[in-house]
Amino acid sequence: MATRVLLADDHRIFVESLRDMIGRTPGLKVVAEAGNGEDAISLFAEHRPDIVILDISMPGINGIEAARRISAIDKKAGLIMLSMHADKRFVAEALNAGARGYLLKESAFEDLILAIRMVLSGGFFLSPSINSQVIGEYAQALKTFADSGPTALKPREKEVLRLVADGRSTKSIAKELGLSIKTIEAHRTQIMGKLGLRSIAELTKYAIREGLTSAD
Repeated sequence: MATRVLLADDHRIFVESLRDMIGRTPGLKVVAEAGNGEDAISLFAEHRPDIVILDISMPGINGIEAARRISAIDKKAGLIMLSMHADKRFVAEALNAGARGYLLKESAFEDLILAIRMVLSGGFFLSPSINSQVIGEYAQALKTFADSGPTALKPREKEVLRLVADGRSTKSIAKELGLSIKTIEAHRTQIMGKLGLRSIAELTKYAIREGLTSAD
């Protein structure tokens, strides 16, 4: 089955050129095209393509916000950003929004197919001409995230995390561990701060992903 691609860019000639190139590549198929971020989000929800190629600068909802909303629909979406800018701020914003690829338009025709294959295989792709400082800073960000994983939690925090993820109430957790409700709340706040999470739902998803729940 061919890899299904959604193209989103408001420059029609550029889109047509990309479509032709993708169409000539075995195993790839363009299933939808959008000229703005809002349409890109709607078409993604409708077609659920494997790869979404988004121009950062689009009218209305820009590419980064569109990427963020598409990621909210499906965190596994293969998002590749297109941009005229190599500035680290744009790259960081795109990656934080869920993008796994960042291509400069000047090299898009040379690098796009490789970027698609890298993203499909679970990797990341940045245009080679992007400043090496950007790549270095991103690598450091990944290391920081890794350092904030479950090994960074104290044994008691891991225990509280496991119970929270199992759906236990604060009162129930406090009773089981022989601690006050305020202490459990403090542990929970500390855990969320260490992991960079903002809600109980995110905390639960994290615990399940890391195998820290009691569920079979």
